[in-house]
Amino acid sequence: MPEQLAFAMEVFLNGLMSGVLYALVALGFVLIYKASGIFNFAQGVMALFAAMTLVGIQNGQVPFAHLINAVLGTHIHHFGWHIHSVLALILTVGVMVLLAVAIQKFVFRHLVGQEPIILFMATIGLAYFLEGFADLMWNSEIKKLEFCLAGTTCLPQGINLAIDEATYNWFGYGFFIDNLDITATIVAIILVIALVAFSQYTKQGRAMRAVADDHQAALSVGISLNFIWVLVWSVAGFVALVAGIMWGAKSGVQFSLSLIALKALPVLMLGGFTSIPGAIIGGLIIGVGEKLFEFWVGPLVGGATENWFAYVLALVFLVFRPQGLFGEKIIERV
Repeated sequence: MPEQLAFAMEVFLNGLMSGVLYALVALGFVLIYKASGIFNFAQGVMALFAAMTLVGIQNGQVPFAHLINAVLGTHIHHFGWHIHSVLALILTVGVMVLLAVAIQKFVFRHLVGQEPIILFMATIGLAYFLEGFADLMWNSEIKKLEFCLAGTTCLPQGINLAIDEATYNWFGYGFFIDNLDITATIVAIILVIALVAFSQYTKQGRAMRAVADDHQAALSVGISLNFIWVLVWSVAGFVALVAGIMWGAKSGVQFSLSLIALKALPVLMLGGFTSIPGAIIGGLIIGVGEKLFEFWVGPLVGGATENWFAYVLALVFLVFRPQGLFGEKIIERV
């Protein structure tokens, strides 16, 4: 097999794995938009906040240490213990649920019936608030995230030697596939399947879909909108936590992590804002498309096409199919 073709196959596989992570981030948007009609601009910051909280709990960091020290004149930064990753994950999930309750109680409960643009602006404000709150709570230093299930069994990183050797024997060219990307892909697939099953086969999932279809009809059959919206924000928070762990383990927990939400926007435009399968397919298209475009066209135009390819592709979709591949077409009588 020609080396160039083998290299293209390697790029394709890496694109698929990146696409799964994009889809994971986009799912948080879809879940909230389907149930409440709110486009949550703060989803990326929620991933950052969740990852920072996980690392802070793991390392026994004192929340608001800088503020406490400034007010009381102390020099306390850590409790002096380290918490196991699984327990830290459980505690972080609890924090994200409390965050969901607070967002519903103090923000969106007071904005019921407002125009969509008002709700969107509220999520922009929420994003900046959470970013500042995370900075105040855990400080803004870049943090290393290590997530271990048992003993030394942590999220693996580095080249997968088995794939490298197998592909070298088959094609004469060893594929560089990162172990962390493989793990992230498997976790994302499991989470996506679980979310789809939850939406389709559980009572709460059916209630969520009922609220998405018609708020008033859902109320008339006894479904609590407040409970459903807290549930949706909690699930979106958990999705943000998983995305934060995967991206944070890959590049460190830092404030640029919040920008992953911007990469999810083209995914939503391609797949549709109301479709879980659309988020998955859109993520795979963006992931593979940007990698292959960089591989074939990047050298001809000076490179760095991954920064803009997804948005150009999304713009083309907006022109010819505004609702996306799986989105609902809105027809209004004028």
